[in-house]
Amino acid sequence: MRISPLILAAFFAPLFVPAAFADDAVSRDVEIHNHVFAPAEINVPAGKPIALHIKNMDTTAEEFDSSALKVEKVIGGNGAAVVHLRPLAPGRYKFEGEYHEKTAQGVVIAQ
Repeated sequence: MRISPLILAAFFAPLFVPAAFADDAVSRDVEIHNHVFAPAEINVPAGKPIALHIKNMDTTAEEFDSSALKVEKVIGGNGAAVVHLRPLAPGRYKFEGEYHEKTAQGVVIAQ
């Protein structure tokens, strides 16, 4: 049985998309201290993919959550994670820490 190169390419293409995305992404560092995001306002260029490198300095977990950005990511206590965002249109996109909604709030500002 011979498998078409086109079928192989379609099958393996998703394996290489995250690497390509990471190369083009604009990186921003974010930390969580005492259930507060720092910085709370994250400025990014519009129209470019974004990689938020989030370090949780607290001993308890936090969930980066945003319906506007269509993303949820749990970050363990004293842990780290990368949240990948699609290219954004100009605007303000709210996010919060779902486990500490009163204090863990912020906004991504695409300009």
